[in-house]
Amino acid sequence: MADHQHGSMDTTVQENTYNGFITFVTRSCIASVAIAVFLAIFAT
Repeated sequence: MADHQHGSMDTTVQENTYNGFITFVTRSCIASVAIAVFLAIFAT
């Protein structure tokens, strides 16, 4: 069995996926708030 060395794994793919997910969630929240504000102002 191979010896595991803590911290030796390449995590660039996981980091890029996480960063993409955080960007998507942030933009989705901003879009949701913008739509809610638009509807509050113009929808009567």
